Amino acid sequence: MTLSIDLYWSFRSPYSYILLPRIIGMQRDFDLVVDLRVVHPAAIRNPAYFARMDPLARPYFMADSARAAAFQGVAFHRPIPDPISQNPINLTIAHDQPLATRLGRLGIAATERGHGLTFADEVSRLLWDGTVTGWDSGDHLAQAAARAGLDLASLEASVAADPAHYDARLAKNDALLRAAGHWGVPTMVFAGEVFFGQDRFDVLMWRLHKAGLSRWPDCPVRP
Repeated sequence: MTLSIDLYWSFRSPYSYILLPRIIGMQRDFDLVVDLRVVHPAAIRNPAYFARMDPLARPYFMADSARAAAFQGVAFHRPIPDPISQNPINLTIAHDQPLATRLGRLGIAATERGHGLTFADEVSRLLWDGTVTGWDSGDHLAQAAARAGLDLASLEASVAADPAHYDARLAKNDALLRAAGHWGVPTMVFAGEVFFGQDRFDVLMWRLHKAGLSRWPDCPVRP
């Protein structure tokens, strides 16, 4: 029996990046459909969050995301440049966010072409694994798109032809996330039940197995 989950995911979220290899592995090994729903970064979809953030939250968040990546064996480094333009001291968010907007629109375009997860995987590695400085320059994004089976120029031409369409899809995904019952990412939803955070992956798997999740024939049991 084929099961399905919705995955609300952001390019700027370190926990979204840390979770994604497990999501891809789950879809590879099991009879499961993952509906990727790219959303705006929190700084765009919920800027008031940063205005009321406890001063202790950001230092903990920075330390914990690095620790979570190390625990999962995922290479990790903060993106250079940050997709969000934000004052690191008072967390004031700039009005214009060209990098985050570009990534979000491209994520929607890739999803509409059936390559959303692979594109998200390649681009998030580009941002977060520490091998590239200046991910937005040169041909880094083009190479990441090609590894995902896509042509960056074609994606960007589609976006340029109708940016409002992609912005509307992002806004709809933002609204669907809240309608599902949460505000953060990564959030996974199965049969109306919400699983927030990369640390809820094992609980999601438990629930899926309870619902009859089946492994593909001849698929090895991986460690």
